[in-house]
Amino acid sequence: MGKTIAILQARMGSSRLPGKMLLPIIDGKGALELMLERVSRARQIDKIVVATTIDPLDDGIEVLCGKLGVSRHRGSVEDVLDRFHGAISEYPEYDTVVRLTGDCPLHDPAVIDMAIAKFRELRVDYLSNVSPPTFPDGLDVEVFSRGTLTCAWREAEKTSEREHVTLFIREHPEMFSIANMENPSGDLSHLRWTLDERADMKFIAAVFKSLYESNPEFGMGDVLNLLDGNPGLVQINTGISRNEGLEKSLEQEKTQ
Repeated sequence: MGKTIAILQARMGSSRLPGKMLLPIIDGKGALELMLERVSRARQIDKIVVATTIDPLDDGIEVLCGKLGVSRHRGSVEDVLDRFHGAISEYPEYDTVVRLTGDCPLHDPAVIDMAIAKFRELRVDYLSNVSPPTFPDGLDVEVFSRGTLTCAWREAEKTSEREHVTLFIREHPEMFSIANMENPSGDLSHLRWTLDERADMKFIAAVFKSLYESNPEFGMGDVLNLLDGNPGLVQINTGISRNEGLEKSLEQEKTQ
């Protein structure tokens, strides 16, 4: 069985919540540090690399990675697909790639492990849990082969396909074998656990405040139990559309 590398993309230049990767959530730790803490517990991942940009704004991300002893790669600001390809090019010994984004500090390593295991079982080119989504927004995971990413990097031409790493793969099922992993607990895609807006920060901070001190390794089930007992928490950041960034890119292309 080949080795698996997780590429976690992160940058500070968010238009909706600037600097969101390093804004403190609990114990002085921001979203990126908390997510790295959680992802490192995934048993199926052999290495983690943070893929950030050459923009000076992202110097703080490189400093954090150095402090935590996490590998990092700096590449294009806009061409995220090229940034990913540059990251895996530095580690040729890894043949399975997991794509994660740094704005998901509530991610569950068990969900990541489940996706990697399913990818290996089905022997497909690409597997995700987002087509269609049945996990909470913020637990997104995509798994693909090195060859699949290299093909997308070589063939993708549209701006949206370069900005959104796996869009070319998902739009060309005639080229790639594609599978989706459904949530065994049912459809929870209406729940929003990602970090894009200030309301998201308020929600995520409330979850960590409630769970982190007593059990820093809390998982999806623990968050669901917390929400069941505190239904008001869900209302903090409802009404925000999923995948606003992708939809914006696609709309811009229509007008070009």
